[in-house]
Amino acid sequence: MSSSSLAAPRATRRGDDTCVPATDTRSAQAVVRVTGLSKRYDDGFQALKDVDLEIRRGEIFALLGPNGAGKTTLISMICGLVNLGAGQVTVDGHDVVRDFRAARACIGLVPQELHTDAFETVWSTVSFSRGLFGKPPNPAHIERVLRDLTLWGKRNNRLLSLSGGMKRRVMIAKALAHEPSILFLDEPTAGVDVELRREMWELVRALRDNGVTIILTTHYIEEAEEMADRVGVINGGEIILVDEKTELMRKLGRKQLTLHLQEPLDTVPASLSAYSLELAGDGHELVYSYDAATDSTGIAELLTDLKAADIRFRDLHTEQSSLEDIFVSLVRESR
Repeated sequence: MSSSSLAAPRATRRGDDTCVPATDTRSAQAVVRVTGLSKRYDDGFQALKDVDLEIRRGEIFALLGPNGAGKTTLISMICGLVNLGAGQVTVDGHDVVRDFRAARACIGLVPQELHTDAFETVWSTVSFSRGLFGKPPNPAHIERVLRDLTLWGKRNNRLLSLSGGMKRRVMIAKALAHEPSILFLDEPTAGVDVELRREMWELVRALRDNGVTIILTTHYIEEAEEMADRVGVINGGEIILVDEKTELMRKLGRKQLTLHLQEPLDTVPASLSAYSLELAGDGHELVYSYDAATDSTGIAELLTDLKAADIRFRDLHTEQSSLEDIFVSLVRESR
């Protein structure tokens, strides 16, 4: 998959419904603003509860949450596909209710479900998507998008003949057909193999580098850890936390020191109770958890006290919490 030829707009606003190049796409300017957003369905289920969120121009923002957390509802409301219950959403300065056409023109959406006209060709369905937004025909742009997604060789194929991974690429091509400045990807790599997933990651990075703001929801924590600039965690319809990925890892990530003992222990000696040590590996391992961001980790004191307790070890290693560990902890605490 080629990333060097990706041509995507660096968008701001012009007139009522057109996105045009911006001068500084990597600034902290918010391109999507969500304020006090709530949604309760007719059956009484409250999908969102007073959500506030700002997404910066030119970033990759990953929205994480378990099934039913409200991720798809939030995206659908920002894109104008679901009526707002309460609150306000603006996209590049356009209110999604009052200026629906202008806001929607700036957005490309790749839904989780694969909805395609099985008997259309790749070329015709992508070209048709461009026309839906009132854009004039631009065969050169459609060709560029198809080539970037390695779909050019399939341009005359009917969609029913494509694999699931190829259909996923067609959905992305349709979302890019009208040259949006903001791209929403709802579980973009669900059900695709590892190789295609990494190809899509490369594509998303290339789009971001060309000025497109990317918002993705994902169940794959490594996807957010690999790609995102910032991470938001949603659970039960509420935003639990939004932070820079690296800052989130620094603040909430913990490290573990595992000591491989020369002789197994049945219990942790009382003299070491202050360290909250855990026995593992059938008593052959002592595990010490600590905050790496603090001035004193307590490791030096622990090693001194181990020697005083006549506990010897043959090896040790450290490991840091992953984004998945942090996510699971945050969701558990929010319940």
